[in-house]
Amino acid sequence: MDPSIGSVLLEEVLPRVATIAVAIAGGVAVANALVAFGAIRYIAVLSKPLTRPANLPDEVGGAILTTAASTTAGYGMLAEYRDSGLLDDRATLVAVTINTFFGFVQHIFTFYAPVLIPILGLRVGLLYVGTRAGVSLAITITGVVAGAFLLSARNVNPDAMREVDPEVRTDGGDDRTSREKLLDAGRGGLEKTWEILPRLAVVYTLVVLGTTYYDLEALTGGAADPLAALTGLPSAAVPVIVVYALDTTSGALTLVPFIEDGTFTARTAVATMLIGGIVSFTVSTFKRSIPFQYGIWGAEFGTKVVVVNTVLKVAWIAVALVVLLAI
Repeated sequence: MDPSIGSVLLEEVLPRVATIAVAIAGGVAVANALVAFGAIRYIAVLSKPLTRPANLPDEVGGAILTTAASTTAGYGMLAEYRDSGLLDDRATLVAVTINTFFGFVQHIFTFYAPVLIPILGLRVGLLYVGTRAGVSLAITITGVVAGAFLLSARNVNPDAMREVDPEVRTDGGDDRTSREKLLDAGRGGLEKTWEILPRLAVVYTLVVLGTTYYDLEALTGGAADPLAALTGLPSAAVPVIVVYALDTTSGALTLVPFIEDGTFTARTAVATMLIGGIVSFTVSTFKRSIPFQYGIWGAEFGTKVVVVNTVLKVAWIAVALVVLLAI
């Protein structure tokens, strides 16, 4: 006999949503505090070993560092370097590619650690974030190798920097007191939780009720057969991929009950999310990437940046997917 809707809501949905909400509030508050106090600047030691083998000037290292704190600011600096003549188009594309891992670092602080890991649980969450970090690092290393072989002094003009001020604050970026930073960090955690909580509650309720009263694997079996045959993933991967492609947080929430009931292992859960990530690029490219890149670079060069970013992301995620499914 199936449990009543009331008991499902009280015994499964409410505790899970409350636990996730607390974790998100605390995680975002800590992340905001780390950013406010300038903790991200310590990744600066990584910039020179990347830019010099890629035949890029030290100024690019400043832009890379800034990207870890603000993607818009980092890209804005690279656009300034291109406009000033410090970098030509080829060098700029290499710099943008190297930027990838440092842009990912920002998302660790602002989304993956405070939001996604609490939803997925420590084991699956860390495996997913670690895999995505590996993909981002692989793209960055691809940029370094490309710079080593494709760039030379012809692609860089150091004299162009005489009229450019590359100084950007990466030490916290404001003059607030420590108390003000902590209060603002806590306030940001509550605001982020309030933003996520309604959607989280609705999606998780629908997912739990759906998995309790319906056999989703049977309902999606026809569509899932080709996917299962190709990847070996459970047929339940289909609804997860569909939701994940539209919204990452909702996709993770959809996946959780299947992890808990043993339908997905940590490995197959992460593989499913990676496939959803590949599918979601179609949506995110039109919704976010194209408007952002066109705004920074203009349509012509922005298109090149979008194409390079998308091809490299899809290619390296596909490599990670093959590795996950093979082990």
